[in-house]
Amino acid sequence: MNRLAKRGSETLIEMVATDDDIAVLTKFKFTNPEGEESNGPLYEMNSSAASELPGSSEGLSSTETTLLISDHQGFDKRQQSKDSVFFCDGIRRIDFVLSYVDDPKQEGEKKVERRKEFENNLLKSGLELETEDKKDSEDGRTYFVKIHAPWEVLTTYAEVLNIKMPIRENDIPPAMENPFECMFEPFRLPKKVMNPEPDYFTAPFSKQKQELFFIEDENTFFSPSVRNRIVYYILSRCPYGTEEGKKKFGIKRLLTNGTYTAAYPLHDCQYWKKAKDQNSGNERYTLYTEWARFLRFYKEQPLDLIRRYYGERIGIYFAWLGFYTEMLFFAAVVGAICFFYGLVTMTGNMSSIEICNESIGGAIIMCPLCDVKCEYWKLNTTCESSQYSHLFDNVATLFFAIFMGIWVTLFLEFWKRRQARLEYEWDLVDFEEEQQQLQLRPEYEAKCTLKKKNPVTQELEPYLPLTSQALRFCFSGATVLFWISLIIASMIAVIVYRLSVYAAFASIMENTETLQPISSLLTPQLATSVTASCLNFVIIMILNFLYERIAVWITDMEIPRTHLEYENRLTMKMFLFQFVNYYSSCFYVAFFKGKFVGYPGAYTYMFSKWRNEECDPAGCLIELTTQLTIIMAGKQIWGNIQEAILPWVWNWWRRRRARTNSEKLYSRWEQDHALQSFGPLGLFYEYLEMVIQFGFITLFVASFPLAPLLALMNNILEIRVDSWKLTTQYRRPVAAKAHSIGVWQEILNGMAVLSVVTNAFIVAFTSDMIPRLVYYYAYSTDNNSPMSGYINNSLSVFQISDFPNTTLPAGSTGSFTTCRYRDYRYPPDHEKKYLHTMQFWHILAAKMAFIIIMEHIVFIVKFFVAWMIPDVPSEVKARIKREKFLTIQILHEYELNKLKENLCNRTDYQVEKEVIATEGKRELAQIMG
Repeated sequence: MNRLAKRGSETLIEMVATDDDIAVLTKFKFTNPEGEESNGPLYEMNSSAASELPGSSEGLSSTETTLLISDHQGFDKRQQSKDSVFFCDGIRRIDFVLSYVDDPKQEGEKKVERRKEFENNLLKSGLELETEDKKDSEDGRTYFVKIHAPWEVLTTYAEVLNIKMPIRENDIPPAMENPFECMFEPFRLPKKVMNPEPDYFTAPFSKQKQELFFIEDENTFFSPSVRNRIVYYILSRCPYGTEEGKKKFGIKRLLTNGTYTAAYPLHDCQYWKKAKDQNSGNERYTLYTEWARFLRFYKEQPLDLIRRYYGERIGIYFAWLGFYTEMLFFAAVVGAICFFYGLVTMTGNMSSIEICNESIGGAIIMCPLCDVKCEYWKLNTTCESSQYSHLFDNVATLFFAIFMGIWVTLFLEFWKRRQARLEYEWDLVDFEEEQQQLQLRPEYEAKCTLKKKNPVTQELEPYLPLTSQALRFCFSGATVLFWISLIIASMIAVIVYRLSVYAAFASIMENTETLQPISSLLTPQLATSVTASCLNFVIIMILNFLYERIAVWITDMEIPRTHLEYENRLTMKMFLFQFVNYYSSCFYVAFFKGKFVGYPGAYTYMFSKWRNEECDPAGCLIELTTQLTIIMAGKQIWGNIQEAILPWVWNWWRRRRARTNSEKLYSRWEQDHALQSFGPLGLFYEYLEMVIQFGFITLFVASFPLAPLLALMNNILEIRVDSWKLTTQYRRPVAAKAHSIGVWQEILNGMAVLSVVTNAFIVAFTSDMIPRLVYYYAYSTDNNSPMSGYINNSLSVFQISDFPNTTLPAGSTGSFTTCRYRDYRYPPDHEKKYLHTMQFWHILAAKMAFIIIMEHIVFIVKFFVAWMIPDVPSEVKARIKREKFLTIQILHEYELNKLKENLCNRTDYQVEKEVIATEGKRELAQIMG
């Protein structure tokens, strides 16, 4: 039955479609019954509403369709509960809310004109408005404009936006149950939470075929998330006048210039209790009780409910985060096993035994670690640090590095399969980026005054000249390079700090009696490394804060053409900067520190002043571990504080300031107004945080096997923190579609490839594994204990009398005439004095061979695994084909039934011709399907 036939007092509407199939409603003409007037706070639709919206420059053009709409009805305002999400009539649902403060001092008249024009145009587009006067608001200052989208608007834009709606309940049998399903029962949520609605066959909505769709109730047919997406689509394109010779439009611009203070859809209820009105819905309450509480950390996520309430874009983020956390469990278990292997074998490590031995390590005098001020020292003073270094520098490190190279491939491939399953379940198959993402940004249309003909649509559209694009890109690139140079400069400053304070730490620890008991544990090297890592972390946070604003500014300056281009450009800028910002210090410790120090008497200097750093006698790997732990843990702790505590404090303060008169009604729209806005880039920062973490656990995991465990614990907390803040501390975001994680997938693929290279270099050049293996197989002289003598073999001899006067230590040398240092060089009495020995070149060749072999093995395994695992499960492929076939069958049955209804009005020849054509279309569709 045609639902439009049920409506009385109908008037004609014209629908105008844009060049790129985007449509809006225009030319509403309202005729009230004679003598009837609208009352209450609802807008009165007068004759001014009959004028047309502007033409194609605002995204409108010339394809017309006709619809029917009922007359506007007025209702008396009545008392409502605090949780009401309806107009004063208690019938029409509030789909969106705009708020503003009427301030006559700051361009008040101009803002009033903008609002008047904007709201009039919203009325013309078919939306219904209701305003709450400031005297009815709690703070006595804020007006609230409530927006309702009637059935005609929803059906029109559902067709325009190609929204899929249910046509019949899915009768495809579910997949076979896992025989081990009972084992996972404690981690499951109730079915009514996991599957809030039945599974349906769906098809793109069509106004002309409404009878085909499963419409039980017009008020609930479109979910609140679909309704607010449609309304936001209209708001983002609605004009509000001409300023400075340019036509202005879009709610985003009105928010920026202060005409409105906020624009948001409503939550359906309070998060801690159900709404009294059952028509309001209680999905927010369900999400809070079943998902957003930390005590539910062991439970699965209600992804279907998240998608239904927040939209596919947020749903796909939590699906990815949950899957990433699940995969981290396996990496964390293997990493913990490797760590415990190092812990168990620590006491039997021959290198540590020799260093700690009084007759070996205690007899070896090491050369000073800085010029003049530093003293000679005994090797056994690094006993504890050498033992701790073995925790991470052992044969299990090699195994774990190879394992993580394969793990990251499995993670990415299995995520593609999980994503394909979600695409099928969430009706995103054959989904191309939403028109809202692909169409021209309002800012692009406003700033680009020149127009040219689109070769595809043959319509005029705005464009940015190539010269202007080139200049903007050059400026943008120069700005990004400047900030990256600033990061490198700050890293060099931290290196200078390391070099300049080491001598101070050495002097303090040697001359301070209170530090003597811990001097064996807290060495000058460790103190320098820890303080420098903390300083580096603070600098990272400061630069991060500044660059976030710079990146948004230069991306706006580039004037990207579409929303998708804007997000991709901003993503690449932010990721490139944060990649350099977070990882540069780790790259320095891993690949540069201790590699270019020279030797005693011929040290290399930075800026001809500061002597380059040496690695600890136990190796640089323990310093890389320290650096990685401080930055990774510090970022995660600060991130959780920033995400959880700061929003709560900010909202508490806003509520405290706003509640000047608690006797007034604190309505649902006011409660949501007091919350923070999630913003269009809210999800962007969540992805960025997780991708940076992904880099820590893949690029440098060979130095810290416990990194996946730390990431796992953080992510378990992260899921609940993100869900809690989204459900309780933020306004409801505007729903948006997405079928994947977008450009982040390519970034993860790139980091996965880079991680194989970095871990191979860490094992080869940062750890001591290759030198030990070369000694074990080529230079060991003790068959019973092949690694005995390794420490003595790895230290070269230097004649103290060869020190230049400018670097000679100030202290007395005592009875010794030589000192030792880390390198493979000939002794002072050799004819090749202080030149590299053949063992050095053997080790270097072994390192290069190891890198080549490891990279090739891991890459071959990676590509083989990627080839073996199909991106889309065969079961999902079969179900997609089956659903397409059944959907086509349903649509053709509908067409045939409609054709039969018209038999009485056609000639036999016309009927026979149309039946043959329809059957032919059906057979052709089945063959192609």
